[in-house]
Amino acid sequence: MVGVILACSPEQTSDFAPPGPPAARASPAEPPIATAAVLERGNVEAWLDGYLPYALQRGDVAGAVVVVVKNGEILLQKGYGYADVEARIPVDPRVTLFRPGSVSKLFTWTAVMQLAEQRKLDLDRDVNQYLDFTIPPAFGAPVTLRNLMTHTPGFEEVNKNVFTSDSTGIMPLDAFLKGWVPTRIFPPGRVPAYSNYATALAGYIVQRVSGEPFEDYVERHIFAPLGMKHSTFRQPLPAPLAAAMAKGYDVASGEPKPFEVVIPGPAGSLSATGEDMGRFMIAHLQDGRYGDRKILQPETARRMHTSALTILPAVNRMVLGFYETNRNGRRAIAHAGDTYLFHTDLHLFINDGLGIYISLNSAGKDGASGAIRSALFEQFADRYLPGEETAGRVDPETAEAHARLMAGTYENSRRSESNFFSVLSLLGPAEVTVNEDTTISLGLLTGLGGEPKRWRETAPFVWREVNGKNVLSAQVESGKVVMLSGDEVSPFMMFLPTPWWRSPVWLTPLVSSAIAALLLSLLFWPIAALVRRRYRAPSPLLGRDAAAHRRMHFAAAAVLIVLLAWGASFMNMLSDISALSSEGDPWLWVLQLLSLVVLPSAAAVALWHAWVMWSGKRRWPARMWSVVLALACFTLLYVALAFKFIAFDVNY
Repeated sequence: MVGVILACSPEQTSDFAPPGPPAARASPAEPPIATAAVLERGNVEAWLDGYLPYALQRGDVAGAVVVVVKNGEILLQKGYGYADVEARIPVDPRVTLFRPGSVSKLFTWTAVMQLAEQRKLDLDRDVNQYLDFTIPPAFGAPVTLRNLMTHTPGFEEVNKNVFTSDSTGIMPLDAFLKGWVPTRIFPPGRVPAYSNYATALAGYIVQRVSGEPFEDYVERHIFAPLGMKHSTFRQPLPAPLAAAMAKGYDVASGEPKPFEVVIPGPAGSLSATGEDMGRFMIAHLQDGRYGDRKILQPETARRMHTSALTILPAVNRMVLGFYETNRNGRRAIAHAGDTYLFHTDLHLFINDGLGIYISLNSAGKDGASGAIRSALFEQFADRYLPGEETAGRVDPETAEAHARLMAGTYENSRRSESNFFSVLSLLGPAEVTVNEDTTISLGLLTGLGGEPKRWRETAPFVWREVNGKNVLSAQVESGKVVMLSGDEVSPFMMFLPTPWWRSPVWLTPLVSSAIAALLLSLLFWPIAALVRRRYRAPSPLLGRDAAAHRRMHFAAAAVLIVLLAWGASFMNMLSDISALSSEGDPWLWVLQLLSLVVLPSAAAVALWHAWVMWSGKRRWPARMWSVVLALACFTLLYVALAFKFIAFDVNY
């Protein structure tokens, strides 16, 4: 589902970086040559045993399962830590079920390819031909299955009814899809924007075309041929599997959380053991074959693994369902997965017959699970599949000019735009800054110590991480940046320049100042009254001035109450997965109605108040303050309109 991928560069010391032998010193004229460690069970197990137990304890993560496959066999499968901390039940890769989150999508895409090779689905046909409802037209082009598989249908993000902890009344898949079709904010095939809705839509198409419920289809056509007897998309879990399900934790030192129900099941509801996931990896590494059984024809599997969508040069790309995580000149395809509690990576070195899978059952302290799994993959690849990667260099003048061009704020393509969740773009903008050495930094990409990473331009609009291996790239047209992304961001998301009218550069400080002005005005009112009472001084305001002053304070109080209600609602929705559901619709309608009534009314009152102050005999400070209050109310009204707090819609 949703995840953050962190990286550890070779020169950083980290609590989560796997240990290794000290590097031999070499003179500049004789750089060290990377040598692959022996890839055998004992070697890999010893390396993991030296890393994971300490990393889990340090990161406050309860448990993990790791599976390594090689040349059609499971080389190593091992559990670390606990499936149940209180009961001290260890993780068993053959028995313990983990929830791989969006890695589930690979099964949905495999099912799509099975039906495509049977000519029951066409990847380039309008998906409306397979549906019993309509995806509305937009941008003059239909949505296709190829768009869905590469996350380029152009849908905005869907947050509502994705997760719940209530397994008693799970919303059917068709009800989720038909309840609200998210707005298409990009032309199809142009801008990758990760979409759980898109994958759920593909799963529904599999269900309709095959004539089988999605869960039944996957069990019959993928699980059964692969012998995946301890895996299911069903929610709640079938009784035989429920007892073996690992508990999920925020942190291992905390209490376990309820089972997370993923309502768009094809996008993330899989529960599976490590051993079963090893079988799935082997099948894809062997062009759809596991033992004497096939889940895909070889040409179909190769088509799935190699049909890459190139948006930006030099960086990893989306393929059909998978995405690239190439390293050391080795081609790798992968998928990550995150629920709130479980965090997973699956990587296949498709030309080397090698795969690695890791899943953790806790987010961990400060999101440690992300650092643990990314460091594991990178150090595994560097240890067992090293390779030389050459990097060029552009001249200093060009590097500086391009860096200056890139500087600015960007917003994620994976975002809400037609609803009030769009305001989150103000809270976490991505900012590109230029360093003194003409390298650039992208604020959200930091080392494990929190320091900003630096990126040096190695080819026109291609930057390589300083002392690292990841790459950033930009698309520039007519001297303007169109989009930016990179290996560490993931190929299914792009960063696009933020339009001026919703730029946090000026909006965030302006909104903060507006709230502060209203709050100060409101706080000063009773303080001034108490001071006058203490010294028995009469109010300087009479008649119309007094009425305007009083109404302005009432308007300020009403605005602040509405904003406080919205803020509390956001905090609740972001901290409680069950709050992101249709059950909250009545309250959201109330908030929308309050916003509609209060914010325009407050702006009108503030305008009238300013007119009264300026048309009377008030002093200049009072007159100027009335203008400040009017600007504050109109600023907040603008934000409410621009970010859909007034929209007559509770979908998000």
